[in-house]
Formats: sequence, structure tokens, C-alpha cells
Amino acid sequence: MPKLKTNKGVAKRFKLTKKGKLKRARAFKSHILSKKRKKRKRMLRQGAYVSKIDTKRIKRLLGV
Repeated sequence: MPKLKTNKGVAKRFKLTKKGKLKRARAFKSHILSKKRKKRKRMLRQGAYVSKIDTKRIKRLLGV
């Protein structure tokens, strides 16, 4: 079977940790920030992990 090419759009959005989990950025932080509370914007800065359901599909796109 040939090697899988890395999907560059996915590579920019997700990072693989040492334990094999996928880190992602949170959504809703790009614009219309004036109506969002300070606490909510602070929480959106922190990263999150991809759900286990999506992990297999995203790893395939990363070529892992």
C-alpha cells in the first residue's frame, strides 16, 4: 500500500501529543468578541483534546 500524504489543513489545526492524543484549538474566538464575557474568552484560549470518535479519522489525515 502506498504512503498516505499528510493533509496540510489538518496538520495546521491539530498537534499530536507524546501519548498519542490530538490537541486542538477551541472555536468561536476569531471575531464578535465584544459580546462575549471575559471569562469565556479566557477559557477559549486554552486548548482541548479531540474526541475519541474523531481521533482515528484525523490521524489518518495526518498520515500517522
